[in-house]
This record gives sequence, structure tokens and C-alpha cells, in this order.
Amino acid sequence: MTDLDACLAFTVEIDKLKSVERRTRLINDPRNENTAEHSWHVATMALALAPHAPEDVNIDRVIQMLLVHDIVEIDVGDTFAYDEKGHEEKPLKESIAADRIFGILPAETVRQLRGLWEEYEAAQTPDGAFAHSIDRFLPILHNYHTDGHAWRQHAITKSQVLKRNSVIERGCPPLWPVLLSIVNDAVAKGMLIDA
Repeated sequence: MTDLDACLAFTVEIDKLKSVERRTRLINDPRNENTAEHSWHVATMALALAPHAPEDVNIDRVIQMLLVHDIVEIDVGDTFAYDEKGHEEKPLKESIAADRIFGILPAETVRQLRGLWEEYEAAQTPDGAFAHSIDRFLPILHNYHTDGHAWRQHAITKSQVLKRNSVIERGCPPLWPVLLSIVNDAVAKGMLIDA
């Protein structure tokens, strides 16, 4: 197989991401989004939020990270944000999926894309923390604009939302007060349990 053949095989493989359903309801349609839609949405959000990113963030790298950050869901599915047991098992499952899916590509491209995925997962660099932050923030917007759809369905509490999304305070400081305002309003409107 040539490098070009490998890139095309990868392109065909990632089409499967369109079939991975998430628990997040679309804002303007009464259905859940799929992971490919989410990846596009959050990458575009990064572009829009570039002026609010910390100075040391490279938005081009962030967008690349966000385009590949959920590719592993082809094999493992979407882990619900507040599923603590699921998150314990997630790193190993996703690493195995990353080996398989990124492994379709030529070696140099594997290093590049797998490296972006690993940097996103670690959320320790400015780029990784910013990418992680807006990826965490987007479902909050979806929930808020769908009357707390997934929050209500799973009896999610204010403290769960704050704990799960604390990376936002470090990765994209301007979003943190917005998150607090949304969460407090969601509690006041009965979308979130005040606990």
C-alpha cells in the first residue's frame, strides 16, 4: 500500500465517526449530535475564540487537535461526560483504538496526528489545555440551550459540572465566568440540581 493509499484508507475509516451518537442534543434540532458534527463544531469554535485564547496558544494546532481528538470514538463510542466508571476505563480503551485507527496512516503522519491526540488528552500544554477547555465548554452551551436536556435526563448536579469542567479556568480563563453564569442560571431554572 502506498502512502497515498493509506491516507485514503484512513479517510474512508474516519467516515464512521458520523455514526457515533453523543448524548448532547443539537441546539436547533430535536436529535442528538454525532461525533463528527461535534468535532467540526468545536474546531470552528476554536477559530472563533482565537482572540480570547492565552497568548501562547497556537490556534492552528488547536484546530488540528480538535479535528482528531475524538477519532478513537469510532472503536470505543462516546463516554458520557459524567460517567465516572466509564472514564476510569477510557484511557486504555482509547489508546488501543488510537493504535488501530492512526496506525492506518503512513508512519510520519501517524506520529503527527497521534501526537496531537496525545497532547489533547494530556491537556498540559497551552494548546492542549485550550483545546480541552473549549471541548468541555461546548456541551455546556448545548445543554443550556436545550433546557438542560442531558443534565435533566441524567440528574446532573452543579458540583458535577464544575468539577468536570475545572480545566476551563486554566485553559481559557475568559470562559470561566461565563460558565459560572450559565451554571448558576441553569440551577435557577431547574436544569441542574443545586448540589
